[in-house]
Amino acid sequence: MKILITGGLGFIGINLIKDIIKNKKIKIFNVDKISYCSMPEALDNIKINKNYNFKKIDIYDYSKFKRYFFKIKPDQVINLAAESHVDNSIKNPDVFIKSNIIGTYNLLKICNEYLTITKKKNFKLLHVSTDEVFGSLNEKSIAFTENSNFNPNSPYSSSKASSDLLVKAWHKTFKIPILITNCSNNFGPWQFPEKLIPVIINQCINKKPIPIYGNGKNIRDWIFVKDHIRALKLVLSKGKIGQTYNIGTNNEKNNLKLANLICEYFNKKYKKDKFNYQTLISFVDDRKGHDYRYAINNKKIKNQLGFKYKKNFMKNLEITINWYIDNKEWLRKKRKTK
Repeated sequence: MKILITGGLGFIGINLIKDIIKNKKIKIFNVDKISYCSMPEALDNIKINKNYNFKKIDIYDYSKFKRYFFKIKPDQVINLAAESHVDNSIKNPDVFIKSNIIGTYNLLKICNEYLTITKKKNFKLLHVSTDEVFGSLNEKSIAFTENSNFNPNSPYSSSKASSDLLVKAWHKTFKIPILITNCSNNFGPWQFPEKLIPVIINQCINKKPIPIYGNGKNIRDWIFVKDHIRALKLVLSKGKIGQTYNIGTNNEKNNLKLANLICEYFNKKYKKDKFNYQTLISFVDDRKGHDYRYAINNKKIKNQLGFKYKKNFMKNLEITINWYIDNKEWLRKKRKTK
């Protein structure tokens, strides 16, 4: 079995590869353009694995990507290549259009040509997306389902919504065997420190102000990255071709609550310092077009595919906090690359 993973040096990608590589029957081919938030160092220990191959390729580069695709002849493709930071999409939408829309379009064109020529059976393309394509909820709204209307509000989420629609269209028109997942906010070790949880942890480590947008009441549905990885593998192996699956763990927290939980852990861990980390919390001007709430209805993946997870958010959050504390030098270097 040969699996091609695009964007495999990102946060989800490195965790997925570390998991899949344990299966000695699978060969992994990883392509990544290596941007500021790529983490090749996370895969240093598997570089010499005979079942792992990395190639520096931007899927926006159609010709180069196509040559590599036809050379390796994958059985399955997992598309993780995407720009994902909302703030960056507001500052510079161009790169999001190139990577998330045109990059996905290139992948679909190549898959169509590949299947037309090779007639490969049992081929699958898993396109990994986000709950942000559905837009924003209020506190009383029901959680997003697979049938929720798309209503994206940022350049990032609209580019991802566009890519989702392209994937669906290529399945309907060209019969590409696809699967789509829309996942809630991830967290865990190795996440690039521009995202909310590592930002809060970094500020606590350095005892610097923790910037919270607006009033901090914006709500997100959080999932530990390893739960997301298990869900992706489940969808790839058992999902019904042409279907979309929402991935979440019913764990909603507002940003202020999340910051307080992390600060409380630091207070407990370093109680001898007699420093109240909650005093670091500060409020800054709200993000443009800031979505109020995301929430995932995960009944489909639970009922149809048997997705299970443990309700251990605090344990996983502590694992994450301690990983960043133990990797302060890595964190410092990555913060400089922003």
